[in-house]
Amino acid sequence: MTATIESDVAAAEGPLPTFDSLNPATGDVVGTHPIDGRDEVDAAVAAAREASTWWRDLGFDGRKEYLLQWRSVLTRRLNQLADQVHREGGKPHGDALLEAGLAIDHIAWAAKSAGKVLGRHKVSTGLLMSNQTAYVEYKPLGVVGVIGPWNYPTFTPMGSIAYALAAGNTVVFKPSEYTPGVGRFLVDTFTEVVHGRPVLNLVTGLGETGNHLCTAAVDKIAFTGSAATGKKVMAACAENLTPVVIEAGGKDSLIVDEDADLQAAAEAALWAGMSNAGQTCIGTERVYVHEKVFDPFLAELLKQAQGIRPGYDDGGVYGPATMPKQLDVIRSHIDDALARGGRAVLGGAGAVGEKYVQPTILTHVPEDSLAVTEETFGPTLVVNPVKDMDEAVELTNATKYGLAGAVFGKKRALDVASRIRSGMTSVNSVISFAAIPGLPFGGVGDSGFGRIHGPDGLREFTYPKAITKQRMKPLLMLQSMTRDEKTESRFQQLLTVMHGGSSTLPKKR
Repeated sequence: MTATIESDVAAAEGPLPTFDSLNPATGDVVGTHPIDGRDEVDAAVAAAREASTWWRDLGFDGRKEYLLQWRSVLTRRLNQLADQVHREGGKPHGDALLEAGLAIDHIAWAAKSAGKVLGRHKVSTGLLMSNQTAYVEYKPLGVVGVIGPWNYPTFTPMGSIAYALAAGNTVVFKPSEYTPGVGRFLVDTFTEVVHGRPVLNLVTGLGETGNHLCTAAVDKIAFTGSAATGKKVMAACAENLTPVVIEAGGKDSLIVDEDADLQAAAEAALWAGMSNAGQTCIGTERVYVHEKVFDPFLAELLKQAQGIRPGYDDGGVYGPATMPKQLDVIRSHIDDALARGGRAVLGGAGAVGEKYVQPTILTHVPEDSLAVTEETFGPTLVVNPVKDMDEAVELTNATKYGLAGAVFGKKRALDVASRIRSGMTSVNSVISFAAIPGLPFGGVGDSGFGRIHGPDGLREFTYPKAITKQRMKPLLMLQSMTRDEKTESRFQQLLTVMHGGSSTLPKKR
């Protein structure tokens, strides 16, 4: 769930620079926030560093108690949080409720699972070191910087914030300049729970504030945004060798096999493609349909699409484009597809307005068009026929992205899903993996690297610590300056027994 962090928000002049967050549907000012500079960012990091010892030393059980209290506070104030998301992001209140609810579930899972995943546990030593007991445990990094997106301003950053906190880190959070009020709400509620301690800190501002965070004295950066901005984040972090986890864009496909439930597949494609105004990095932008069922699928898709329209507090099922600059991208992709011979069966030319984009379905779009190769991030679907599942997989994988996707079918669906080059795939549903806290979330290629969510997401914000403890004297004392030839001979004999058996010898031809 990604968005670029480049800004076209104007900053006010003056000794205390600020910027306004605007309602994308009405243009009303939702809130005014400071543009934090280098000094403010460094101060937030320093405060987080000071609090990190207290937070770390609470241990897994102590941190779990605070995180579960935060979960409860957010649940009781769910409507307030959803209203903030609705006003700053423009999405329907119900969608904002869903997003926040899933984030709360992730907080609970991270809090309850961190000790089991990250706590000290034994590792087999092998025969050579059988006199030792071996352990591995995962230690917090210290201070983690999180740069969040605007399209899912609660759910997406929480995949880094909650998991980093559960692992024992303190956090400095820079929300998108389009949704800073959501970030303020999250930080304020957590700060209440920990009685004012600066465990989770907020910095607000435009792109330069994010750059300051990347070059500050943090121990890791978790970034969600475009691949282009992700490269800039990596370059900035390279100054201090600060590691990063990047969740960038996607160009996900939904594959429909000939034995698929077409009604369910059409419903899923519409929701994954057009909910949140198409501003979902793990949503569907391409649909590849087996040629035997292409016509009935398209008919079902158009049938279900009737009545879908955007709006704000007037019954619209999705809202306006949150970031105004994206409207030009969406328009260019539609126009390019039509110019290259694609056909609009819904929407099309003229679908992009001043704030809203009408639902658009394009068919028979050439595979080298912008609507197929680049992330559109709008309520559009490209629906193309394929001769078989081999072609569907080939076309799905012919992209620089590799984030998510879906497959609808019966006999071959799971096999097809495993062949898709992506970090996540749903079978006979869409985006289900994001709602399962125990699964890792992330991509490959230009979709980024590293993982949030699940055990991998907890480990992402730690470093592994190996410990050995001698439990008895070794049979062969190898770690000594007095080691003799007899010991070395016995060592060689033991290696032969362990690894030099006849089963390891080359077979005679």
